[in-house]
Amino acid sequence: MLAPVLDASGAVPVYSRDEIDGEVDNEKAFARLYEVIESGNCMGIFPEGISHVESQLSKLKTGAARVALAVAARGKVKIRIIPCGLNYIHRHRFRSQVLIEFGEPIVIGDEWIQGYKHDERESVRKLTDHLSAALANVTLNAPDWRTLRIIQTVRRLYKPATANLTPSEYIELNRRFVEGYLRDIHKPEMQSLSLEVEDYQARLDMLGLKDYQLRQPVTLANASRKVLLRGLTMLALLPLAIPGALLHLPVGWVAATIGERFSYEQDDIATLKVLSTILLLPLLYLVIAIFVGINIGPWWALLAIVALSFSFIASVRLLETEAGLLLSMLSVLRLTRLGSDVDELRATRADLVGKIRERVDQAIDADTQRMFTQDDFGQQ
Repeated sequence: MLAPVLDASGAVPVYSRDEIDGEVDNEKAFARLYEVIESGNCMGIFPEGISHVESQLSKLKTGAARVALAVAARGKVKIRIIPCGLNYIHRHRFRSQVLIEFGEPIVIGDEWIQGYKHDERESVRKLTDHLSAALANVTLNAPDWRTLRIIQTVRRLYKPATANLTPSEYIELNRRFVEGYLRDIHKPEMQSLSLEVEDYQARLDMLGLKDYQLRQPVTLANASRKVLLRGLTMLALLPLAIPGALLHLPVGWVAATIGERFSYEQDDIATLKVLSTILLLPLLYLVIAIFVGINIGPWWALLAIVALSFSFIASVRLLETEAGLLLSMLSVLRLTRLGSDVDELRATRADLVGKIRERVDQAIDADTQRMFTQDDFGQQ
């Protein structure tokens, strides 16, 4: 179903042994890749070779290194590999921010080329290992999701409330904590602190609360104002969102059906849903535009497409506002009805904040540039 779209976008199919019974012949694919690069263009490749939802990079396949060395050895163009890392701030959220981070170029110079001509297999392995290390520097990697969950909780506790971090600063702070945690993971004090952090997060989850809600006491007036504002936003968006919701619901249903029917892997299902939506939405708009253009006129057809686009955006915003309103109402209810539990959690939080910051002060290298000053911590 997606083959025509992928072909039109310039994608080159490469097959693995898992996908084809018998011998895998990718000579045509590699020839096409050589042609792309030697014509002065660039190519993107995901060297892991799979789509996954693990907490760290998978072992890289050798294809990227093999192509780079083979093209460089032909001597027609100079080859550089640019490591590129995708880091999601909140990967479980719809429309989450994503940081695309680029590393230092890996230049395939004479040393690499001579090594490849002398021992192809060993040079490919070495370049793959080098690329793996370069990608690790531009991505956030943890040995498991438990570790990453601890790190994210620690980061929230450590960060001053007044500090506004960019996506790159969020990832860098997480990365520093991962490195420090893994370096001292066998120390008793680190293990004890980790258990305390896990217990704090588990208690938050049990009560349905978020860490930021404990930073400062929530007054009923402020909470009511937030609920009212989100309610008014929903009322304002509703007239704009209804047409878009009615027209786009069938597209959503078809995309969901395609995703569930053609794959059982969670990440593949999400990808199929997105790609199906990207294909179906323009088709829907085209059909509506043709219908309006024939019956009313071409300018009205253009206006219909613009109106549908705005209506789609409004429907998405409406769903987000609705989710935020529900969360606000539940949070107010919990914070007002769980008084003693919330007070106890706030005391636990304050204790953990002190321990984490003390631990950071002890462990951080004197030459490491701090992300926050003492003034930042003092403004809380």
